[in-house]
Amino acid sequence: MSFDPARVAMEPAFVLHSTPWRETSLIVECFTPHCGRVALVAKGVRRPRSALRGLMQPFQSLLVGWFGQGELRTLKTAEWQGGLPQLSGKALFCGFYLNELLMRLLGRDDPHEALFGFYAQTLGRLAAAEPLEPVLRAFEVALLQELGYAPPLEREADTGAPIDPDAHYRFELDRGALRVVAPGGNAVQFLGKTLLDMAQSHYDDPVTLSQSKQLMRLLLGHHLGYQDLHTRRIFQELPLL
Repeated sequence: MSFDPARVAMEPAFVLHSTPWRETSLIVECFTPHCGRVALVAKGVRRPRSALRGLMQPFQSLLVGWFGQGELRTLKTAEWQGGLPQLSGKALFCGFYLNELLMRLLGRDDPHEALFGFYAQTLGRLAAAEPLEPVLRAFEVALLQELGYAPPLEREADTGAPIDPDAHYRFELDRGALRVVAPGGNAVQFLGKTLLDMAQSHYDDPVTLSQSKQLMRLLLGHHLGYQDLHTRRIFQELPLL
């Protein structure tokens, strides 16, 4: 079945971000399964009586329709789908962090259906008050894997041998894990068990949780061009991100 990205109806979407546009409208960045990240002009939604005014907020689960070509299309319809509790407290801050990662790393019109589903699942886990750091690490790994940016976590980069859970490894950003013959020194190192745990989304081990945070900061920093994330800077007092 053909799919015309210039005229879309009833596409699932999450609002990632919105900015004012002219006097009464918004530019709304949405994440969709079949079109990826799209920017939509929501005309007149800032008027007090607009039926869509309350829908153009982050984390809203919607069905949307639009038309137009180029990077900026026109929102035609939006229906609230519900199904997710509202985020609050630290979970809300973490949700903004996820949205900023998607805004910075996803290209426009690049569909990632599996990632869309994982994002929805992650919002549900945050809303359910699951421990925050394991939820964030799992999403970060899934995001980089989906975009093709994540080196293998289960095999050594130079030999192809399975990762030894008892060995120490250093990470080369464009290759992957390299075994450290003599652990120590100033280089950041990771236990093989940490890499294997991350591959399976197992974060019960405190060492895994700590080292996975180090590794994901290293990988994300590289792919973000070492530019600060606004959410990290704003919420730097929270030892989460």
